[in-house]
Amino acid sequence: MQRLRGVVVGARRVPSVILVTAATLVTSVTLLGGVAHAQAGVSVDPGKGYAEVVAQSAFGNVTSQNYGAEFGYTVYPNVQVFAEIGHTRNVATTEISTGAQIIAGYLTQAQPGVVGYTVRQPMTFGVGGAKFLLPISGGPRLLPYALVGFGVAKITQDATFSIAGTDVTTNLAQYGVVLGSDLSGSLTKPMIILGGGVSYPMWQSVLLDFQFRYGHVFVPGQTINVSRAGIGLGLRF
Repeated sequence: MQRLRGVVVGARRVPSVILVTAATLVTSVTLLGGVAHAQAGVSVDPGKGYAEVVAQSAFGNVTSQNYGAEFGYTVYPNVQVFAEIGHTRNVATTEISTGAQIIAGYLTQAQPGVVGYTVRQPMTFGVGGAKFLLPISGGPRLLPYALVGFGVAKITQDATFSIAGTDVTTNLAQYGVVLGSDLSGSLTKPMIILGGGVSYPMWQSVLLDFQFRYGHVFVPGQTINVSRAGIGLGLRF
């Protein structure tokens, strides 16, 4: 039996500019937050903490959706620690698509039926980090912020194949094909996120959070960058 596996691209070093950017962001927003606090007049009270649910559009390798929840607690004036858990429906890379194309090409030559395939890489993640608040003194009731966080992401490699409209993913062995780990199974890798947003107190303890997040997952041989933009709805306490 011939064993065909999806293509695994050699390990790729993530540019150090990502980590440099994170360090620069932390330093900058800390200084800005200190200045804003020193000059503060009337500004939004962030409270002791918050909890919110989020819905976001995710884009990068592909366009998808992300859902999750975020929790935060104030540990110092204008500084909060936060934790976020989320699920992105698809972060499929060009590497998994290339591997699936190779398998589909072989199946096309091995039998007369029309071959189709789909690839998905759903991602579930959890991160924690620091959020730096930048209150606006005497301005509108808005609370801008910047954040940086680290965590882990679990990515599922989900490639499916069909012949003449019938799913044959679980029966590929009869065609001499065994999928490799780059097209099946799952992996868990470190993740970093950078981001910012503006929180708006809608009514009493209810808040609306306009968000942007950039995330990079450190996966050898794959480039997984995910940007997310959306809103959060939550409560301050």
